[in-house]
Amino acid sequence: MKRLLLASAGLAALTVAARAELALSVNDNKLVLENGVTRVVRDAAPDTLSVIDLAANPPALRAEIPVPSSVVGPPLSVAITPDERMALATANQRPDPADPGKMVPGITMAVIDLTANPPRITATVPTGTAPAGVSINRAGTMALVANRAEGTVSIYRIQGGQVTPAGKVEIGTVGSEVSHVAFTPDGRHALVTRYGDHMVNVLQIDGDRVTKLDRQITTGVRPYGLAITPDGRWAVVANIGRGTGDADTVSLIDLQREPFRIVDTVSVGQTPEGIMTSPDSRHVAVTVMNGSNKPADSPFHGPGLVKMLRIDNGRLSVVSEAQVGTWSQGTAFSQDGRTLLVGNMVERNVQVLRVGEDGKLTDTGTRIGVSGGSAALRTAERAR
Repeated sequence: MKRLLLASAGLAALTVAARAELALSVNDNKLVLENGVTRVVRDAAPDTLSVIDLAANPPALRAEIPVPSSVVGPPLSVAITPDERMALATANQRPDPADPGKMVPGITMAVIDLTANPPRITATVPTGTAPAGVSINRAGTMALVANRAEGTVSIYRIQGGQVTPAGKVEIGTVGSEVSHVAFTPDGRHALVTRYGDHMVNVLQIDGDRVTKLDRQITTGVRPYGLAITPDGRWAVVANIGRGTGDADTVSLIDLQREPFRIVDTVSVGQTPEGIMTSPDSRHVAVTVMNGSNKPADSPFHGPGLVKMLRIDNGRLSVVSEAQVGTWSQGTAFSQDGRTLLVGNMVERNVQVLRVGEDGKLTDTGTRIGVSGGSAALRTAERAR
């Protein structure tokens, strides 16, 4: 707690929402990885949310506060409103009240005021069972949450600093394991990954009304994370695979004509976890576990990687890669696209990389320590 208070003191000289370009990391203290095996920590320290100032050089930690989170689910379990005044964070798992050494599905989402000094949770709203990926539209008026153990997407209205539940959309059975949901930039559609049955569903949005269209896009094995280019032309899906040491894939979805469809798929290595598109819509960053989450004596063990893919005329290609940490999760670009963050779960830090004009990745050597394993990363999605 002392560290949290010291970090938050840095906000005195910085009005966060008005002057900073923010990245948020939510950090899980409940699960740790020990030689390829995850373990639940009994009586763990609180999970946290870290506020990182991307406008600083190098990027710097500005605040940390206790916020429930979870490494289970895609590393997209935190979202920021376009004006950077509010954040939402889901917690897919929580300690079992009857046995703190076990986990049970979460059922809530935290609403965080980023303009407060220090930031603070202003509300906790109900979700479906095991909420995972969360996204906010560019207008800052709606949020959607994928409920992984329920087969639904929850809808929320955002107005006047308040977040209000506004119903659910039935996506599939519990076995569909809906994992993430992302808005198209025009706010008229959203895409939902179905980890359990290898599909992406398309939602149609008309005002406050959200409906599932009769369109199921067939992906690779176990689609998990998903991101949409700021120009609205493409979506990319990380097909996480079965964790059996085989190379897994990223698929490209063409959003320029309906019905939306996959037009290319490329191999990226074992277990693509975090995925995000660049601000100029030309590149895709994907964290690849590459066996870093496996025992050291496993024949599939290897160093964690982040790979940069280029989108060119409906095709994906790998143009660069860099070594990152162990069991790495989320990734996020700065607004100018020249800085890339990667959350390293085991090392409990956020790694800072430089992005060259051609997508070449260079490790800057900067590591931002956070209070917990970095489980998800996000920056605001702004109008271009």
